[in-house]
This record gives sequence, C-alpha cells and structure tokens, in this order.
Amino acid sequence: MRRNVRSLLLSALASLALAGCAEKTQGTARAPAPRADKATTLAGLEHAVTVTSDHLGIPRIRAASRLDALRALGVVTARDRLFQMDLLRRSSAGRLAEVLGRDLVEADAQQRSYGVPKAAAAILSRLPERQRAALDAYAEGVNAYLRSAETLPVEFQELGYRPEPWRSEDSVLVVLGMFNALSATEDLERTRTVLTRTLPKGVTSFLLDDTDPYTRSLLGAQAPASPPLPREELRALVAQSRGDHARTAGLLSEDAGEAPVGSNGWAVAGQRTRDGRAILANDMHLELGVPNIWYRAELRYGDTELAGVVLPGLPIVIVGTNGHVAWGMTNLDGDVRDLVQIEGRPEHPDEYRTPSGWRRFDVAEETIKVRGKPDVTVTVRSTMWGPVSPRPLLGAPVAVRWTALDPAGVDLGLLEMDEARSVDEAAAVMNAAGGPGCNILLADRRGRVAWTVTGRLPRRRGFDGSVSVSWADGRAGWDGYLPPAALPRAVDPPSGFVVNANHRMPLGEGAPALGRDYANGYRAYRITERLREARQVTEADLLGLQLDTRAEFFGFYRDVALRALSEEAVSRRPALAEARRALLAWDGRADVSSVGLPLLARFRRVLADEVFAAWLGASRAAEPTLELAPPDIDTPLQRALGERSADLVPAPEGSWDAFVLAALEKAMTAVQRQHGGRPLDQLEWGAVSRVRIAHPLGAAPELAARLNMPDEPLPGCITCVRLVGRTLGASERLVVSPGHEAEGILHMPGGQSGDPRSPHYRDQQRAWVDGRPLPLLSGPATHTITLVPERP
Repeated sequence: MRRNVRSLLLSALASLALAGCAEKTQGTARAPAPRADKATTLAGLEHAVTVTSDHLGIPRIRAASRLDALRALGVVTARDRLFQMDLLRRSSAGRLAEVLGRDLVEADAQQRSYGVPKAAAAILSRLPERQRAALDAYAEGVNAYLRSAETLPVEFQELGYRPEPWRSEDSVLVVLGMFNALSATEDLERTRTVLTRTLPKGVTSFLLDDTDPYTRSLLGAQAPASPPLPREELRALVAQSRGDHARTAGLLSEDAGEAPVGSNGWAVAGQRTRDGRAILANDMHLELGVPNIWYRAELRYGDTELAGVVLPGLPIVIVGTNGHVAWGMTNLDGDVRDLVQIEGRPEHPDEYRTPSGWRRFDVAEETIKVRGKPDVTVTVRSTMWGPVSPRPLLGAPVAVRWTALDPAGVDLGLLEMDEARSVDEAAAVMNAAGGPGCNILLADRRGRVAWTVTGRLPRRRGFDGSVSVSWADGRAGWDGYLPPAALPRAVDPPSGFVVNANHRMPLGEGAPALGRDYANGYRAYRITERLREARQVTEADLLGLQLDTRAEFFGFYRDVALRALSEEAVSRRPALAEARRALLAWDGRADVSSVGLPLLARFRRVLADEVFAAWLGASRAAEPTLELAPPDIDTPLQRALGERSADLVPAPEGSWDAFVLAALEKAMTAVQRQHGGRPLDQLEWGAVSRVRIAHPLGAAPELAARLNMPDEPLPGCITCVRLVGRTLGASERLVVSPGHEAEGILHMPGGQSGDPRSPHYRDQQRAWVDGRPLPLLSGPATHTITLVPERP
C-alpha cells in the first residue's frame, strides 16, 4: 500500500507540473532567507543564534538553549526542504488531493478513515510541556522562514499553491507518517488470518514459521523448534492446484521476498577496537527519493553537542551522537496493530456488539478537497476500539486498533537523548519513549555497548495478536502498554558487540513477545560472522562491513539448479548449457561485475511463484484479492525443495528435477528478454542492481535527468549487508564513536537541499554510491547567518 501511494504521488506531481517546468527550474532564482552575513530577527528567540554551513550545506547551529537551537533548525530545514515537509504533513493528514488532484483521493480517504488528523491533534494535546515547547519553537522557526522567503521553492511555483504556516500539530503528523512507513503489520495480519482460516493447521504453522535457519544459528539454544513439514496436507493442496493453476497465478505480491523496510545496526565495545573506544554503525533501509528522507544537522547549546540526522518536519536527532552516547535504529517489526472483528447486528446495521452490549458506530463525514474537481465526501465509521478499516477482511468489517492512533501511545521522548550520558541512561530514555517501534543500538564514551527497544508495545489479554479475532465479549483486548522496565535489554555482552538487522533477537525466558514478522536473518548472520573475526576495529572497518556484498544466501538456489543441470539434462536441452556456465561463474557476491546472480535472483522468484501457487488455492478462493507478502518466503520454499518428494511437485512435470529445469528455463527467458538477449554468462549484476532515486517531479522524461539521481549500477542485493532493492537502500550510513566525532563517518544519497538549482542537491550522491566516507561533522564555514531576538 505504501509503495502504491508513492507511485500515485509521483505520477500526479509529474502530470501537473510538466508544462514549462524545465524552463522555470532554470530561470527562477530563489534567494535564501535569511540572507548570509546579515542579522535576521526571529520571533520567540531568547538569545542570538549563529548558523554556519559548510561546503556540503550541513548546518552547525550554535545557541544558548535547546529551544533557540530548535527555532534555528526550523529555519534552515524549511530553507532546504520546505516542499518535502509540506508533502509529509499532507500525506499523513489526507490532504494531497487538494493540491495534486483526484488520483490521490483514495490515499487521502484512507488517512481520513483511520482518523490520522484527529489522532495528531489528540496526541499534541497530551504531550508533556517540554515536548510541546520544542514543537512550538520549531514551528516558529519554520514560519519565520515562510515569512521572509522572497521566492517559494520551484515545486510550489509549478503546482500553483502557497504552503500554509507550520503548526506544532504538523510535526505530529510527520511522526505518524513514519509510524505508517515502518508498520506492515496490518497486511501481515490479514495474510495470517486468511491462511489460518483456509489451510490445515500444520500448513499454516509451516508457512508462518518466523525463525529462519540463519536466525536459528544466531539464537542457538534459544531458537524455537521448527514446525514439522506437513507432507500429507501439502500433497493434498498440490493435487488440488494442478487442476486450477491459473486461479493462483500471481498470488505472491510483487515485493514478496524483497528487502523489508528495515536497517542494519551494530555496536562494538572497547574490548574489540583499536584503542578501547566503542563504535556504533547504522544504515537505515528505507524507500529512497529526492530529496533524501534525512537531513544532516549539528546542534550545540549549553553543554550539548548533537550531530546526526533529523526527519524534516521533526525537531529530533533520530540517529547520531551527543558526544557521550551514540545511538542507531532498526525497524523492530513489532506487533502494534490489531484488526478487531466487528460483530454487527443484522436488524440494526448501525450497531455493533461490545462487552457492555450493542453500541452505535460513531459516524462522521470527511470532506476531501480535490484540485480542479468537486469536493469528495467520505463517511468514516469508528468503534470503541478504533476506526473501521476501509478494507474488509474475508468479507466482514474490521476495526483498527493501532498504537499510532492512541494519544497514550505516542510522544516525542527521543528529545531527551540530548542529556543521556551512558548506555544505561540512553536505554531508559528509549524504553520510555512513544515513537515508532525500533531496535536501538547504543555505544557510550566509556567503551560500553547495548541493545534495547523503543516504542509502546501493547499488553494483550485473551489472544496473541497473530490473527484477527473479535473483542465483543471482552475476553480479548489491550490492557495498556508494557511498562518500560519490561522491555528487553542486552548490555555489555560477553561477545563484545550487539547486532540487529531486523531479525528475531534472543529475549530470554518469560520475556514478552515483541512481534513475529521478522526479516530473514542472513544480514545479521553475516554481520555477526564478520564481527566475530574482527579485532582492533576502526571506523573505516565498520564502514567496510556496511558495504559487504557477500550473497551466500543465494547459494541454496544455485545448488538446486546445478543438481538438476546434469550432463544428461544439458545434452537434451542445449540451451541450458548457458545457464550452467553462468551459475558456475558466480563468485558468491553481489558486486556489479558478478555474473550468474541475475539468473539466480529470477530463478528464486519463479520457484517461489510456482510453489506458493500450488499451496494457496484455497486461500485465494476465500480472499480473491489476497497478495501474499510474508517477510520470509525462503524458509518454507527451501524446505519443500529440499524434501524432493514427487507428490509435492507443484506442476505436472512429474519430478523435481523436471520442475526445477522448467523454472530455470522460465527464468532464463525472462532475464534474456529483459536484457536484450545478452548471454547469461556475460550478464553482470550491475545490469540488474539499479535503485531508482526519483524526485516527485522526475517522472516526466524531460525532467528526469535534471531532478533524479543518476541511474547507475550499485553493488548489493536484497539480502546483502549492503542492501539494494528496486526502490530501497541505505538512506544513510553512520559510523561514530562517542567522544571521537571528528573521526565519525556519515553519508547519504542526494544532498542537503531539495532545490535542484542548489549545489547541495546531489553533492553527497557520489560518495554514497562509491561507499566513500564523508565526515560526520561539518567542515569550515562557507555560509553564516545570525538570528537575533525580535525586540519590542
């Protein structure tokens, strides 16, 4: 769903902005506001603030207080990212159609049906005064820029509208947008619910096993037992599917088995480094665009010195360092959203059953303004548990219970990381904070490291949250959230390092469950493997690990193919000789020069499509729109391929070898068609591995070269430590030791500015592509502005 909204957004922006845009981006100059070397007044400021920017446009803010620093941060972020900030708040509030047209009505309607704008207002009203003051100060800075800007960014000019003043509530909307970007639990709960109700229990357990072999290796004795392979049930499903294969074609979603929105993070303790310092490494994997999702900044006020990245629209250093502690994040994949089955009353369709009896739905009308078209009215229904989803489940309505929509579930506690002085203090801040659920990796100035989690996690009663159930009789529901003290921590482990790559972590006996839809553990396994071998570690070593392209994950599929590619098989089908040469030539990596991997990657997908189609006919019949996108398709797929039972062959070929060869031929045809018939044993991975990093207006061909980042080969793959997908990648790479920030590393795609005429629009892109380190801290000042209080 998130990817579809982005596609609609790009298309709508491009179609609205084609006429004359190329000429305007060349001919319209926008003077920066405030001007360099001239003192500018800022309402609300208590003391003068100096902001310097270096050759990459990275601001260093020097202020007397936190609030003054955040006012200045609002000024410079709006100067460089105003259109991005406006899209972020509009997307979350369901207000895109009023400036982009009717193609965005459906996306807006979903946000309105979930009640996101109302939730933002309710959350803001409950924030502690210290957090509210921070948002107010940031908004003052953004609005000071809006008042003083001589010319608006080119996107506003092309689309013909002026941004509204920034409200503190808009920053909360940005937080809720990040909740949505990191949460896939609704779609996964739908999948689990459909599978559970349509398949034998043994098959469901087998398909939904949340611990892959790499993760089992990492968990050791704590690994749960693998569910048995349900041979008889699978045989029955395969037999059924052979007569109706067309019905299940395309059942796997396009991104099934692709890289999740996630990240890599690890921290190495002083016992393993060159001089006793602890070093943190973090690269967050998100959907990439122009400008980048993150904005680099340094804030210095009082005794505080922060450096890292912020999310435009939000006055918080998301990952970075305060000189005493460094912190990084990966997506927790925590289960913070439930679909509540609604028991309706047939004779009174405006009522639903609750533990206290029948109750009327809360009904409201939402008006969506549409550019150039009449307004659209959307009827929104809500229950005592949350809004009614616009999408039914198995033909029946469900309500959405989600932490992000609960005023008690969201706050801006990460602001307090500026005062943390040890991993223990930092963990306490993170455990108490109410942002999106994330794994937290920590390193401090004394050489210590830790892992913990942040975000509010529901305390369930009567069910485990894995599938949708009714809460009508009161036996199932939420009893608030887990207290901070109940959240897991691992501090100063004997290994001397902590790692998370969105995989299942060891929690210990009796620990509360955090989620179940974890990423495949290969990245974590590879990182751990490298760190176990490492001694005398430096920042450069950890950047090198972030760029690791070892891809032995695909080795299983190469072995499956080569086993079937016997001399006899090749002699009968000479075209397969080219496939065998390509597979034998693969070097086990995902470098741009690696051959064989383009075929392997497509072969894996063809196998998955065929095998899952054979298993899930009954599920598709029950839910015709089902697109299965589990985070791990490989564990069940590999177990089935390893079984090699003739009764489990998912197609009428009659033997596994015949099935494998047919899948390989289909993969060969697809790859050759896509790449102009180039010989497979000469086709390099760089021809396939290209991530699209596009500006919202860059879908227009005449603007693409000017606005988008270059389309060029990138090392890495969907399961590599250096993760690369069609639209996903490392949104930043940070390596830092607290107290040694001058030796820290930070780079990101694109640049600081969202203005295509700025020299800072793409000046970090080359370093990101090449894996070249850029300094964490800004360099000598090339631009200075001074902000002064407004005098009565």
